[in-house]
Amino acid sequence: MSEQERERAAKRRRIAEIFGDVLPESTRDDRDDTPRERSGESAGDRWLRDQVPPHHG
Repeated sequence: MSEQERERAAKRRRIAEIFGDVLPESTRDDRDDTPRERSGESAGDRWLRDQVPPHHG
């Protein structure tokens, strides 16, 4: 490993220590966290809720 590569690796480690992960591994859009069955909910209500875009969470 050259000196330049070692310096870059050290710089990346310092940045990671300060800022941590910039982007999460997965976003809320990637996950399906909503329970599918809700007591007392009609099929129409479930359909309507499923049509809401993720950014309107």
